[in-house]
Amino acid sequence: MLQDIKTVIFDLDGSLVDSMWIWKDIDIEYLGRFGIQLPQSLQSEIEGMSFSETAVYFKERFHIPDSLDKIKEDWNKMAWEKYIHEVMLKPGADVFLRYCIAHDIKLGIATSNSRQLVEAVAKARGFEKDFSCIMTACEVAKGKPSPDIYLAVAGKLGVEPSQCLVFEDIVPGIMAGKNAGMRVCAVEDTYSLHQTEEKKRLADYYIKDYTEIPLL
Repeated sequence: MLQDIKTVIFDLDGSLVDSMWIWKDIDIEYLGRFGIQLPQSLQSEIEGMSFSETAVYFKERFHIPDSLDKIKEDWNKMAWEKYIHEVMLKPGADVFLRYCIAHDIKLGIATSNSRQLVEAVAKARGFEKDFSCIMTACEVAKGKPSPDIYLAVAGKLGVEPSQCLVFEDIVPGIMAGKNAGMRVCAVEDTYSLHQTEEKKRLADYYIKDYTEIPLL
């Protein structure tokens, strides 16, 4: 899996950290403030969108009166404590990060989440200094499945896409990595169990967690 790889790029939520479970609850609570019931299809409809794209989607679909900045600020406030105190690294991820650092493999994060939350969980879990590049999809033209964010991280780290290995937990993310010309390892996550077969078909590798990666 790591042969000829110079950079490993992680999606954050559901791939590097176990956090997907909090967002449905946040969506229910947030929409409830406006007397709106959570549509069952919402989670699949916003998969891969950047934090900013999701805010636009909410504002337009649900006619939220608040500004886009206010919507994103409210989401950050609602998620902040959970990301600091409850969101943990996926099993084996810490050992894998140490291995990559010891073998001079650069590390990057390409997330659809907000910079505030990725920096909060990185500091809380002690891995903020391990990554040479942390980029959010709000900083590129299009969110996943477009390859923009993965190509941007590779460009910033000065590596060719063919030398990058991506870890992703949802189909749009896997497609983004593949569209960028990178190798992709799909990561199992409770949120995306219904996508397991499609994830296996699209990705180069599939793991339940990072303890399954053979480290020499």
